[in-house]
Amino acid sequence: MRLRSLSVAALAALSLSALAALPSPASAKPLIGIADQKPDMFADPRFVALQLKTARYFVPFDVSTNPFQLARLDAWMAGAARDGIAPLITMERSSNARTRKKGAPSVAAYRKAVRYLRQRYPFVTAYSAWNEPNDGGQPTFRKPQLLASYTKVLQQECKGCKILAGDLLDNPNMVSYARQVEKALKKPAKIWGLHSYSDANNFRTTSTKKLLKGVKGKVWLTEVGGVVARRSAFSKATFKGKGEAHAAKATSYLFKTIAKLSPRIERMYLYHWNSASPNDSWDSAFIGPDGRERPALALLRKQLGR
Repeated sequence: MRLRSLSVAALAALSLSALAALPSPASAKPLIGIADQKPDMFADPRFVALQLKTARYFVPFDVSTNPFQLARLDAWMAGAARDGIAPLITMERSSNARTRKKGAPSVAAYRKAVRYLRQRYPFVTAYSAWNEPNDGGQPTFRKPQLLASYTKVLQQECKGCKILAGDLLDNPNMVSYARQVEKALKKPAKIWGLHSYSDANNFRTTSTKKLLKGVKGKVWLTEVGGVVARRSAFSKATFKGKGEAHAAKATSYLFKTIAKLSPRIERMYLYHWNSASPNDSWDSAFIGPDGRERPALALLRKQLGR
């Protein structure tokens, strides 16, 4: 498939937003972004009014072979360009069931995927090697050395970019897994991602503190938020509550407590902007499926000073 690029104006907008997205050393607050796969959030006036500088999208490594996924990613990138938002791209397993059964991509296949993304979206300057690599459902679960190889590929193919060694899930194996990756890298990773839903929704700092203590690099909370509803039998995490009031309380705890644990927590990506339907398997959105604002959005506006 022939590669297509966004317009020069769009590239310029994203380049400027990438510079603006860098957190100020004098600021004690992490840079806040939204993690969401839906391109329509960029057209929501309430989202635009937040004036966010960054957003996260996790991309199947073989997105180039899936026209639907590629069109969705193109639309998301175009929306980010219009709003002047710098993307963080996290690599993920295949969306194709057959390919997924084959497990993790080879290093050569991974490099090919990275080169494709770099050519198609040259303005992207922040990448994470894999989504929740230490989770049992991921093909990288027992292969920390492979994750290290993916990280090296990103470092080689995207020089000068912000490279995360992976977006860790706050499982008990989190620190030991990270250390095995760093051993294979033969040096500490500069940035780790963390999905700290358990801390936020149980009003504690346990996992976040463990990772801060266990690694030397910066920590970006690449997925976190207050849970409104969970309708999937696959999620084993237990939280102290659910519903809109609980989600607002968890969001407040994120801003008032977790975000202030360390200046090494540079960024926080809140998942997610809007709920697609009343039957979403996971719902921690700021906007309900009926389009109504939830209480957590007022807290986000206050945090951003909007």
